[in-house]
Amino acid sequence: MGRPATGSVITPTAKQPCFGLRFRAYGNREYLTLGRPEDGWTRLRAEHELAAVLRDVELGTWQPRRRQPPQPRRDPRFLEFASDWYTRKRFEIKPNTARSYRNDLANHLLPFFAEHRLSEISVAEVDRYRQEKVAHARRLADAIRSGKRPMVQIVDRLGRRYTRPVRPLSNRSINMHRFVLEQILEVAVEHELIPANPAKGKRRRLKVSKPRPVYLDSAEHIQVMLEAAQLLDHDRTSHTSGHRAAIALLMLGGPRASAGGALLERDVDLANGRFTIAQDKTDAGVREVDMLPLLREILTEHRAQKIQKGLPASPNDPLLITATGKPRDRHDLRQRVVAPVVAKAEELLTERGGQPLPEGISSHKFRHTFASILIAIGKDPTYIMHQLGHTDPAFTLRVYTHIMRRTPQEREKLKALVEGHDWTTDEDLGQEAAR
Repeated sequence: MGRPATGSVITPTAKQPCFGLRFRAYGNREYLTLGRPEDGWTRLRAEHELAAVLRDVELGTWQPRRRQPPQPRRDPRFLEFASDWYTRKRFEIKPNTARSYRNDLANHLLPFFAEHRLSEISVAEVDRYRQEKVAHARRLADAIRSGKRPMVQIVDRLGRRYTRPVRPLSNRSINMHRFVLEQILEVAVEHELIPANPAKGKRRRLKVSKPRPVYLDSAEHIQVMLEAAQLLDHDRTSHTSGHRAAIALLMLGGPRASAGGALLERDVDLANGRFTIAQDKTDAGVREVDMLPLLREILTEHRAQKIQKGLPASPNDPLLITATGKPRDRHDLRQRVVAPVVAKAEELLTERGGQPLPEGISSHKFRHTFASILIAIGKDPTYIMHQLGHTDPAFTLRVYTHIMRRTPQEREKLKALVEGHDWTTDEDLGQEAAR
């Protein structure tokens, strides 16, 4: 009579997280994997399974599992895997974030990693990418300092072509590329295509210094910006209009450029002096903003001019429109409104011998300007935070500390301007201060 079949239950360990069976069958040592505790396997269940297996061995009905030949490991190119990742990811994130990811992939990550197999993207390769981006940014900054600023031709979504100067990538932008790469490779780890994520870890990040706040905090600079915008509106060679309304909205109302461009006529309540941001980058950005008197006056004139010219001004029409009647997006505002107005304002200041504008004025810096105005006219940081759509008052307080170093006369000038009063004489300022 043959030797009876025997076996034992193997309990889970850190290296082998499943229950298993070890036993002898037909003269051979066999091992059978069962399952994990989280899948419902217990020692009692494993013992019952062992008893059933040993019974089948005794009856001669147990058959060992056929070992499957090892499958070749998938090792796709980064181009294929990243494209599939973006196709799925873009439906999970906000449109602006999706556009930012697409830009980072198309213009930066894919030109470097496209033909790499996932297994070829090592820590050394990620570091090499970062180093190349830093070196390129330095070369570009040196070229700009020497007066040889390169230009690039852009085609916007409407097919219009224009050129703009190439700007060096900041450390923050390069870190953002790494963040997108890290997300993509983390999915590859989860799919067991690579053993670890080479883009992960603090050492992969570049140091980012806190940028100094850039904003217009003088009545002279705000006034010259509005004057420059009005001159461009009256310039017959200009291909677009509405510069003054757009600049006033960004500078005296503080929306992000994308949110300002998305405003409809119905969002602007001129009667009650407020406008509503219905869609923005963050949930806190959806808010009502109180209009300063000067902004209310300028937007009232803007609506009247649209009606007078027969331009679309019904409740569902965009507030700010291009020459073709389309809503202005953030790129259009930056290239066709803010950039030419800043250039015109600099020209006016040079002619008059005035103080130049702060370096780095942009559509986003107008939000900082709006904060400085509210501080100058005496609003508290919590109110300012809500008007800007922030959840953290840290930036507001940094600007607050700086603006409070301005003289009372400078703050009174700013207050008089945005409230629609004459701020150009000391007598008028004295009357305003007395009020």
